[in-house]
Amino acid sequence: MQIRLARPEMLQTGPTPEEQELVGRHFAYWSDLAAQGVALVVGRTQVTENPIGLAIFQASSEEVAKKIVDGDPAVGKVFISELAPYYVALLGDPEPFRPTD
Repeated sequence: MQIRLARPEMLQTGPTPEEQELVGRHFAYWSDLAAQGVALVVGRTQVTENPIGLAIFQASSEEVAKKIVDGDPAVGKVFISELAPYYVALLGDPEPFRPTD
């Protein structure tokens, strides 16, 4: 799933109290899915112009995937989502990334 801000100017003006509350619920939602092993990778790009959020998660069908996306309390309000099936062709070491010098 890819998400973008529904109101891009939020980056300059800051979130409204409602947006801030929804973003907190969004984070809690995906944290719970990660703890359950459903969400594998969740984060956002670290650019200031047109940032995107990405969530790679497991679902048994496209219908289940849509339910997961629709369950995000911020989608359709703070974020606009785009769902696309993804096939993992290669997977690196599952150990946490450890940067080296």
